[in-house]
This record gives sequence, structure tokens and C-alpha cells, in this order.
Amino acid sequence: MEVNTDLLRHIIHYSFHLLMPVVFAKLFWKGNWRKAALIMLATMIIDVDHLLADPIFDPNRCSIGFHPLHTVWAGAAYGCLLAVPSWKWRAVAGGCLWHLCTDFVDCWLGGLIN
Repeated sequence: MEVNTDLLRHIIHYSFHLLMPVVFAKLFWKGNWRKAALIMLATMIIDVDHLLADPIFDPNRCSIGFHPLHTVWAGAAYGCLLAVPSWKWRAVAGGCLWHLCTDFVDCWLGGLIN
């Protein structure tokens, strides 16, 4: 049985984006996991920077390092948010950092980075 690697890549990418924030919210914010999960899911708004690119979507382009909210500098800013003593801001930081990790894995699986 042959596995379609492109299909597997998309399943991994979208489950990392949509399911893992719920898992992380349950692990780290047990008392507020529903709100934390929604906050983490809402951080996908950082993909708005894709609208600045031409074309908006290119399957052969890695978003990491290309789009402004997907750069090392943006990642450093998201990391700094972890220092804010508020579970809500830490959920934002966790969501953004996880988003970058997910996109990195997608680039790696797509052979766009070594």
C-alpha cells in the first residue's frame, strides 16, 4: 500500500494547527483550557502576512523566514511574551510559537528546507 506523502503532509500540518493547541491547552491551562485553546487557535491570525506575498499561496515556498510574522525576529517577540505574567499572554505566545514550529515541520516534510 503506497502512502501519498503529500496527503500525509497536509494531515500532519492541519492537525498540528487545529488539534495540538487543544492538547497543549489541556496540559498547561487545566482550569482555563477552553479559553486557552481558543486563544491558541486564534493566533493563526499571524497568517494574515501571507496576504502581502505575490502569489498569496505558493506550495513551493516556505513561510518560515519569508513572511514578516514568520521570521526569527517575530519568533523572538513571541518568546518574550512568555515572560508576561498572564496565562492569556502565555497562551498567545505558545500559540504563535507552535504555529512557527508547525510551519517549520511542514517546510521540512515538503523538502523546502534541509
